[in-house]
Amino acid sequence: MKRPQWSPREVAAQAGALYKSKADPAKAAQAQKYFKDRVKLFGLSSSDARAIAADLYKEIKGRWTAAEAVEFCDLVFPRPELEFKGLGALMLIRFKKFYPKSLFVRIKGWLAADYLDNWASVDVLCPDAVGALLVAYPELVRDIKAWAVHPNLWVRRASLVSFIKLAKRPEFRAAAYEMARAHFNSRDDLIHKAAGWLLRETGKRDMAALEAFLLEHGPRIPRTTLRYAIERFPPDKRRALLLKTKK
Repeated sequence: MKRPQWSPREVAAQAGALYKSKADPAKAAQAQKYFKDRVKLFGLSSSDARAIAADLYKEIKGRWTAAEAVEFCDLVFPRPELEFKGLGALMLIRFKKFYPKSLFVRIKGWLAADYLDNWASVDVLCPDAVGALLVAYPELVRDIKAWAVHPNLWVRRASLVSFIKLAKRPEFRAAAYEMARAHFNSRDDLIHKAAGWLLRETGKRDMAALEAFLLEHGPRIPRTTLRYAIERFPPDKRRALLLKTKK
């Protein structure tokens, strides 16, 4: 008997056909400029990619559970094309109200296996998916702290960007500062930028607290991290912080 057309495997096949029909090598070449390492791209615009994800979700809404969404990610995340990785993330995020706690370990496994082997894929998935898990299961905050010292770059970046949308919430602010601080000795630019991004977002609700944190740790903070962190300060304050925190 033929399986329903909305099974994870067949939805992945539908997506592949749609991507191929909209592939644009010129756009793919243009998008490559945003990545230090080579990535494989169909060359879809972000609006087309999100429209395809929305249309596919309409097909499976009410038919899939979080389990099917995870199965779908198991199928598409290992694919080399960036758009497939993004589609898996966007589909999984639709089910974030229903995540089991076990998904936390599954996501770490995808990251450690380099299925999400670029900053864009990590940044699409983790702020919403891992962020939702940290809200639903606050005890996982303790577990994600260990990701900061993981040998895999993408696990380490995820440890930071997973707090991006949570940083506005007072109950996560201390953990966000702690996670940024845990990466000050990193030598990787992608980590420096993510840490600065997280500090900037954390400071939005309390700029004085962010300033105090930067002054306390200044000489230890990578300059890229610092420059990202201070972007929302007035120009005079930015110059003063750069000077006061100089090694």
